[in-house]
Amino acid sequence: MNSTMFENTAQDTYTEYFVRNFIVVVLGIIINSVNGLFVFTFFKSSIFYNDPRYILYIHLVMNDILMVFITVILFVMAYAWSNVPLPFCFILIIIASTTHKNTPLTLAGMAIERYIAICKPLHHPQICTVRRTYILISLIWGVGVFPALADFFLFLIVFPLSVFSEGTLCSIVILYSSPYHYMMSKFLHGLYTSAVWLILVLTYYRVMVTARRADTDKSSAKKAQSTILLHGLQLMLCMLSYITPLIDRIYAPLLPYEQKKMIFLNYIITNMMPRLLSPLIYGIRDKHFYKHMKGHFKIRLFIVKVEATKR
Repeated sequence: MNSTMFENTAQDTYTEYFVRNFIVVVLGIIINSVNGLFVFTFFKSSIFYNDPRYILYIHLVMNDILMVFITVILFVMAYAWSNVPLPFCFILIIIASTTHKNTPLTLAGMAIERYIAICKPLHHPQICTVRRTYILISLIWGVGVFPALADFFLFLIVFPLSVFSEGTLCSIVILYSSPYHYMMSKFLHGLYTSAVWLILVLTYYRVMVTARRADTDKSSAKKAQSTILLHGLQLMLCMLSYITPLIDRIYAPLLPYEQKKMIFLNYIITNMMPRLLSPLIYGIRDKHFYKHMKGHFKIRLFIVKVEATKR
């Protein structure tokens, strides 16, 4: 009887793990496929190549594609591979951490670009050039990778180099478990979040003040205000991942028997879905970008129909 109960429990556990991994993989494919449509539209329409606004937007989308890809790999590995070589694990975690930081930093850069376009329209072509936009993207990656490298070097200080010859379950919680990592993580999260929110609030305020002036194009200013508010919404969606542990702690005592399911659902809502909604909301809202995307797929559908008729 005990043997039968153990087999049933093991079977339930295997089925549950399989379903979770299946959902995450399928959802990751869907998210990256949708975001891939925006990337395809950008590279098929040369009109976007010289616009810093769209260059920053497509950087946001491509960054989220990479982040979803890496996080799905880490999620599956947590169930399927419990003895990951430490160097390989560090590479994945550094990429995941960097792309996670890049999202709010890119949103801040997009808000600044809109501020310059509305508040300093005469200087916008000189300040917001394509070359400077790519320099800004390089700076975003440099600033974004700093916390990940700081965690890595702190690990080298705390632990002996001999651990690199061992395998481990690839999780940031397991690798960076020292109190030093916890303190530094809280400090850097607070610093990054405060800086990005400060930029969004200041740029929105300046655009709002500019919109009230009689000699300003109020229609463009209102659109810029709405765009910066949208960046704030995008940032709030991205920041859901920061409160994932807090939500887990709140709901775990309330639903002890459903704890694993709640943690999994929390992961989907706070980490995966924002990577679909954030680029999707912005891309669909932008009439210029949406028109080109719609045009490309209308042409493709027409070609498919013509070929089908000929056959």
